[in-house]
Amino acid sequence: MTALPPPDSPHRAEEPRPPSIFDDDPEDLDGPVGAPGPAAPRTQLTRRGRRLTTFVAFLVVALVIGGAAALVAVGVDRVRGLFGTPAADYAGPGRGSVVFEVEQGDGASAIGRRLKAEGVVKSVDAFVEAAEEEPDSRGIQVGFYELQKQMPAADALTVLVNPANLVQSTVTVPEGLRVEDTLAALSKGTELPVRAFERVLEDPDAIGLPAYARGNPEGYLFPATYAFPPNTTPTEVLATMVDRWRQAAEDADLEASAERLGYSPGELMIVASLVEAEANRDEDRGKVARVVYNRLETDETGGLLQIDATVNYALGRDLGLQLNEEQLQVDSPYNTRRYPGLPPGPIESPGDKAIEAAAKPPRGPWLYYATVNLDTGETKFTADYDVFLQFRDELQAYCDTSDRC
Repeated sequence: MTALPPPDSPHRAEEPRPPSIFDDDPEDLDGPVGAPGPAAPRTQLTRRGRRLTTFVAFLVVALVIGGAAALVAVGVDRVRGLFGTPAADYAGPGRGSVVFEVEQGDGASAIGRRLKAEGVVKSVDAFVEAAEEEPDSRGIQVGFYELQKQMPAADALTVLVNPANLVQSTVTVPEGLRVEDTLAALSKGTELPVRAFERVLEDPDAIGLPAYARGNPEGYLFPATYAFPPNTTPTEVLATMVDRWRQAAEDADLEASAERLGYSPGELMIVASLVEAEANRDEDRGKVARVVYNRLETDETGGLLQIDATVNYALGRDLGLQLNEEQLQVDSPYNTRRYPGLPPGPIESPGDKAIEAAAKPPRGPWLYYATVNLDTGETKFTADYDVFLQFRDELQAYCDTSDRC
């Protein structure tokens, strides 16, 4: 199972070509045999050196005469290829079934080695030679393919160069989903029933949730694009998502950051979910996190966060909806307008940037913020309540002329 990275930017200075899985593999960038190198410094040979040179020359002649030893030393398949002998290959047609994964950064040699290890091709060289003769090999896509054991290398390559032969389930889970929405997306992408995922979540230890999640998967099913091979179980799907969350937590140094800030790692994950719900632009994420911490730690706000997204979560509604006065008074520990402190748990799944913002917020005095333009996401921050009221008036003026409110 693979969590796929975001695609690279398409903007290039040169004429674009299909991305190559071979580009980063030095073994696929061999220079011509016998290409001249830098001139070596001249050395005055001593009598002992001349005797050594004579011995080396004799040894070279011996190795040429007894070439079999040299073949073993440098690899039988490669040397055979240099002298025109075909690399070892299966005649075909192949048998059985093998699900094979092409991984990010794989080159022809890396793919060939794993194909040989899994009994698909007879030699690495046979696959590399086939790839060198097939221009489309530079466009092999990352993912899972169904192959056979003992295939001709060219036949295996034919399968891999055609993305229609991918046998995986690809699922994209965007940031900001709640568990119920995440399970629906997983069910649609994998064709596994939602109830199967719900049963797995009844045993949180089965998917590797951290102890500080307290059995609640909210916030820990990491948003990303995943490729799942055939016959992946619901447990494996959810465990893969938690593993990807763990990677994000390690990248953000979550546990050490929590200790430095004076909170638990679980509390930082709650803050990260609030950042994901509230910040409209990447440049605002850190400031939103700082507002949360400042409001928790100052007497001026009484510890009340007053974040509407938490109230909507308590009501089971979309987090971005407007609230009336009755809804704002709902009696729930998630109602941060009514109860001070953080809510009991995350309210949605934060991505890498929100977790990073919660772990490493910038310094600043801000206690209030307001998004004043829903089209651009422009958000203004202040430590002064009267200025905040001006921001609200600015938002109202925007809403008077927009149907976004």
